[in-house]
Amino acid sequence: MYDIAVIGGGPGGYVAAIRGAQLGARVLLVEKDKLGGVCLTRGCIPTKTLLKSAERWQNLQNCAAFGLRADNIGFDFAQVMARKEQVVGQLQAGVVQLVAGNGIAVRYGDAALTGPGTLTVSSHAGVEEFAAGRIIVATGSAPMKLPVPGAALPGVLTSDEVLALATVPRSLVIIGAGAVGVEFAAIFRAFGSEVTVVEMLPAILPSIDADLVKRMALLLRKQGIKLLTGARVTGIRPGPDGLTVAVATADGKEQELAAEKVLAATGRLPSVAGLGLETAGVAFGRKGIEADARMATNVAGIYAVGDVTGRYMWAHAASSEGLVATENALGGAAEMDYRAVPGCIFTEPEIATVGLTEQEAVAAGYRVKTGRFNFAANGKAVSMGEADGLVKVVADEADGKLLGMHILGPHASDLVMEGAIAIRHGLAAAALGQVIHPHPTLSETVLESVHALDGRAIHQARTAPGRRGGG
Repeated sequence: MYDIAVIGGGPGGYVAAIRGAQLGARVLLVEKDKLGGVCLTRGCIPTKTLLKSAERWQNLQNCAAFGLRADNIGFDFAQVMARKEQVVGQLQAGVVQLVAGNGIAVRYGDAALTGPGTLTVSSHAGVEEFAAGRIIVATGSAPMKLPVPGAALPGVLTSDEVLALATVPRSLVIIGAGAVGVEFAAIFRAFGSEVTVVEMLPAILPSIDADLVKRMALLLRKQGIKLLTGARVTGIRPGPDGLTVAVATADGKEQELAAEKVLAATGRLPSVAGLGLETAGVAFGRKGIEADARMATNVAGIYAVGDVTGRYMWAHAASSEGLVATENALGGAAEMDYRAVPGCIFTEPEIATVGLTEQEAVAAGYRVKTGRFNFAANGKAVSMGEADGLVKVVADEADGKLLGMHILGPHASDLVMEGAIAIRHGLAAAALGQVIHPHPTLSETVLESVHALDGRAIHQARTAPGRRGGG
């Protein structure tokens, strides 16, 4: 009999299991593949490793701008992929050691609930039965299948499969311009692929603030990536280059795109099949398992965290949910606060966002004011040769509280934490402006954007503060 059984060893599951062990519980962790989950083995870590190789390659090609010369440069894609495997292997081994060091029992196989406190694990060795006082479901998500004719043809890849390519495709059509789509577009364009991104919605990156999206679209096109928005893929068939993708555009026209490979990056669906949720009486739908702020499902003693809930499909959100679920499973009263969940996209330059966009804040009834500051006016960014982008902050005009921070620029994923802390603790935007930021650093862009809320940014021409909304 275990105190807690965790199904799924990704960033939600293994973190939940470790916290349970730290709190003195007897913990069982079930994983059908490798500890670390999709994020570590086929998602966050391998893609960021490839993006770093792509960035280094671009730096080499552009080194003349820094007064440097490099002759006979090139890349070995096999070595690029080998380094990706080395990084993944190193980190995955680290998770295995962490789990073992905390005395957590691990079983590899397919888990299925057989009741509120019982489950089975099926593997090549047979079927084992287990009992647990509490169960946490953290089975993650899987790539969504492309619902068009020809989607099953060889050469049509998921985000998992594209990470196993042995060579750089001459041409690549990416279907979907969310975070996954634009990151892979950046990777393969950097290594020489002719990349076209097709997005059904009117703009790329639909969840990102509109001001950042406009800038990012320009930068992607500048990098040589073709963007087709308001366009729908109607079918895929074999073609002279490998595949031909039929696309219907917003104006009713049809066009065909030639590609050696096609990447379906149209989203992910929660992994709920075969879990025995019906048997245990756990409520779920197409969007995933229903869980409240305590990560509890409708069945007492069963919790759900991470992608399987369909709420925020970020590894860091899953880890936070795992901590909350475990603490509640062991008698605590923790709750998730979703106001300040950062999201990061590791393009060149990076995008990071937390809180409400300007559009979301206005729709929620806030009268908002906004402040913007361009990296082009930041000394550190200019010295780095990475001056594209901006910081945008959104504040409530009534009480000055920070509602959102949105960054397009170098190290955006690091800078956004100032906004996350402020939003999480209900701070006024002015509180960030009262903190001395070191010079010369990129963090000064955050300082200046906050000062710009009232038209007082020092290093940009004075403009009237942006105000919008009502109520």
